[in-house]
Amino acid sequence: MHEISDLIACEHCDAVFHKLSLSNGEIARCTRCGAEIDRNAQERRNHLLPLTIASLIIFVIANTFPIVQIELQGLVSKTTLMGAVLSLSTEGVSLVALLVLATTILFPFMQMLILFYLLIPSTNPDDRPGFSLLIRVMQMLRPWGMVEVFMLGVLVALIKLSNMATIIPGIALWAFCMLTVMLTVVVSFNPRYLWQLEISEQEEK
Repeated sequence: MHEISDLIACEHCDAVFHKLSLSNGEIARCTRCGAEIDRNAQERRNHLLPLTIASLIIFVIANTFPIVQIELQGLVSKTTLMGAVLSLSTEGVSLVALLVLATTILFPFMQMLILFYLLIPSTNPDDRPGFSLLIRVMQMLRPWGMVEVFMLGVLVALIKLSNMATIIPGIALWAFCMLTVMLTVVVSFNPRYLWQLEISEQEEK
């Protein structure tokens, strides 16, 4: 959705409307196509903040426990995502290791931390430094978070390996599956609501 002054446009049919002040639970819908075009920013935060916290917890679990255990001819091998990154680095493919580290660990983690910081209610919004910069950084990081691509690659690899070895999914694999779904919701959050929250908190001050 694109906003100019007090106007708001439907992202589905481009119909333009005047913005209305919405209360908790109220949703503004396009009169032409029926799509949601706006809702109360505080309600958005009430839904998104717990989801962001849960995503951070799942992220820690996904990067702490082994992804999968492989048993082949009596040999057992298991590793975490960070262990796989270190293995890639020691095997001489440092560039691939760096890309995996950045797109599956660093960038998604930074996105969630920034969003968590921006969603926390503040009694004094003026004391929250870097608000504008952090929103821009979060937007820049969005295309580079590729947990879902990593997850798809892991599943394809495990299916192929299942014909040669015994594959036992680890806790981290299930955590990554949950994280993929949760990040899809968290990362798709429209930053316009963050600005609305900041403005409303400053008005209440």
